[in-house]
Order: sequence, then C-alpha cells, then structure tokens
Amino acid sequence: MSDNARTGLYQAEYSAALASRASSAPLAKSRLVGKHCETGDIIIVDLDFPSDVKPGDLIATPATGAYGRSMASNYNHMPRPPVVAVRNNHARVIVRREYEADLLALDVDEM
Repeated sequence: MSDNARTGLYQAEYSAALASRASSAPLAKSRLVGKHCETGDIIIVDLDFPSDVKPGDLIATPATGAYGRSMASNYNHMPRPPVVAVRNNHARVIVRREYEADLLALDVDEM
C-alpha cells in the first residue's frame, strides 16, 4: 500500500526477482504482499517464486515506473523503500531508503 499502491488501485501487473542471492529451489505459487495489515496490500497477486525465500531476503520489483515512487506514502508511519537504477548491468541507489529518524524529524514539539 505504501510502497506501491498501483496493484490495488487498478490491477497493475509486475514481476519480481529474488535479488539478494541465487536460488535453485523449486518454484511455488506465491503472492507478494506489502508490510501492512490490510487486505489490499498486494503487490503481485499470482507469482511463481523460489520456495526457499526467508526473512531478510531482498525482493526486487523491477520496472515499477515513475508512479511507483511518486505514489509511495508513509501510510501507518512506514518509511519508503529505496529506488535503484540499473544501467549496463550496474546497479546504484538513486533515492535512498527512508528511516524512522527521517519520519521523526518532521515531528515538532510545541507543547
């Protein structure tokens, strides 16, 4: 929902890749969901994905387009993910991920 609302809004379709490591595990029917406790927080509805994915693995959703970042939000006070650009097989972060400190920096104490 906060990372990419396009699937929930108008059924945009994406692919995904296990980006942090190689896997030779068999593929399993999967659903890629976001981090919110909302029924509509789905990024990819039907996905064949390695069956050995575990907490801490990095999953990339390439080619989400310009609207992915511009529609991202801090819903439920969650920080936004980074944006990584790839050119000639070289990846680099072009927008860093947000941290809790980034969100708290906007709060003011005027009591």
